Amino acid sequence: MELRPEKEKLVALAHYKMPFGKFKGRYLVQLPESYLLWFRQNGFPDGNLGFMMKQALEVKENGLEPLLIKIRKDFPMDSR
Repeated sequence: MELRPEKEKLVALAHYKMPFGKFKGRYLVQLPESYLLWFRQNGFPDGNLGFMMKQALEVKENGLEPLLIKIRKDFPMDSR
């Protein structure tokens, strides 16, 4: 059973940064849970950002932030 696509999604989520607003430049997993909950109530952005924010909230709700921090450390992204 190949899990490669899921690994790539987790690595992408671990490195995804907020592109705008008060928390611009922060990793999504570093966003306050209350901020992500506000988006859940009022609507996540369209596209990949909204998808990633939903996933970040799921990670936070399940206490898995340390997993994404470890992934970010173990699988560094090329600087872009």
